[in-house]
Amino acid sequence: MHHRPLKKARPEAATGANRKTGLVFVISAPSGAGKSTLCRAIRDSFPDLQYSISFTTRPPRHGEQNGVDYHFITIPEFEEGIQTDQWAEWARVHGNYYGTSAGFIDCSLAAGRDIVLDIDIEGTRQILKRHPDSITIFVMPPSMEVLRQRLETRGTDSSEVIAVRLKNADNEIAQKDLYRHVIINDRLPQAVAELTAIFEKYRL
Repeated sequence: MHHRPLKKARPEAATGANRKTGLVFVISAPSGAGKSTLCRAIRDSFPDLQYSISFTTRPPRHGEQNGVDYHFITIPEFEEGIQTDQWAEWARVHGNYYGTSAGFIDCSLAAGRDIVLDIDIEGTRQILKRHPDSITIFVMPPSMEVLRQRLETRGTDSSEVIAVRLKNADNEIAQKDLYRHVIINDRLPQAVAELTAIFEKYRL
């Protein structure tokens, strides 16, 4: 029920300064590539951006706040949302659901607000089905060896978990051509500058 305004407004979205609907920016990256740091930098540079907070059925971790880190809901609530098409994208990971609210995106876009989604590749594919004009950005490490070093230095994962993350990263990097832009996060200031330039280009 939220899609009708978007269908009318989408042709105007490409008219630069005259556009009346918001833009969807999607940022994806393998674990350890620096996506969270880059997303924080973008939110600091563009405080008017809408940042989509995901919904999840997993319990809050220590220090996490409902409505800040995630929207924490029950499994029946999430599954009802699947049946009623409330999720713009969703997945089940390790027995827990994660999803992005379709209503939040549609209302923000209709109000002319630009949105940033921090999601994985499968989520990006789902978003592109609903919003094919999304500006997709993939962040990758300079090499797998550098990624391994970053994950080990982080000190939060066992060697077994790191091995899984590296395998997943290799698979994700192989799909980077799905994305309109690819940024190699070798030196953080340069990566921030490249990402900022992409946002400025489309928002102007």
